[in-house]
Amino acid sequence: MGPQPKRGITVVIAKRAGFCFGVKRAVDMAFEAATRGSRVFTLGPIIHNPQVIEQLRLQGVEPTDTIDDDRIGTLIIRTHGIPKEASEALLQKNYTVIDATCPFVKKAQQYAKLLRDGGYQVVILGDREHPEVKGLMSYADHAALVLNGGTPMPRLKSKVGVVVQTTQPVNLLRHFVSEAIHHVKELKVFNTICNSTALRLEETERMAKKVDVMFVVGGKNSANTTQLACLCTSLGIPTHHIETASEIQVDWLDGVQTVGITAGASTPDWIIQDVEHRMRQRVRGGRG
Repeated sequence: MGPQPKRGITVVIAKRAGFCFGVKRAVDMAFEAATRGSRVFTLGPIIHNPQVIEQLRLQGVEPTDTIDDDRIGTLIIRTHGIPKEASEALLQKNYTVIDATCPFVKKAQQYAKLLRDGGYQVVILGDREHPEVKGLMSYADHAALVLNGGTPMPRLKSKVGVVVQTTQPVNLLRHFVSEAIHHVKELKVFNTICNSTALRLEETERMAKKVDVMFVVGGKNSANTTQLACLCTSLGIPTHHIETASEIQVDWLDGVQTVGITAGASTPDWIIQDVEHRMRQRVRGGRG
């Protein structure tokens, strides 16, 4: 074992770390479904957290990649939503469907359809490969442009409508709007960024500027958790993106006086508490 960190280190935990409203709602729905019967499946991982997926698996809730799985008795739609075509196909199925799509994602889907029906060129700001964005694309009849922070400004039509992947930073929207207004005559924007995401990023940025090292806790496949880690790294703060406390290395705390802990929207409280406990086994400090 490496050298122990100095005593007197302060551990500060973000107040908004962990489950957002939509994730908590979906996970509660999944565990509740597990108590009511067998053959319960989620269409894809219900959230991007491997530890929660494993907990659900132990309760008999398994992910599946298709709505045509003959084993299905109850199917739970993931927080990220599903394409419109899949939603329509589910109406023909004879098993129980539980829609755990985040209400904010639902609203973004409605806006994408509204813009498409209104004759706008639909622009979706987000990650093309993310399941939420794939769903949004379907509500825009698969005719939308998908742009992220590294995408050059494409040629736009005169009438453009915008929706945003709910977990994207507001800077992405701000940058697009400031550029697009030079090229279009009519620009209609629906700011579909979840308020929880924006507040979490703001709190994390404030915290990162006051500590010596940041621990970002959550699934490596979680877009918003990775975004938190990238934010901290961009501020020049030593940053460790971990999924569980078992990944913590003692030498990461060498010479450190203040530790900040934040977590993605799909990270359960018990994992955050485990990370905190692992640190407090070695240090004394206060909770922020």
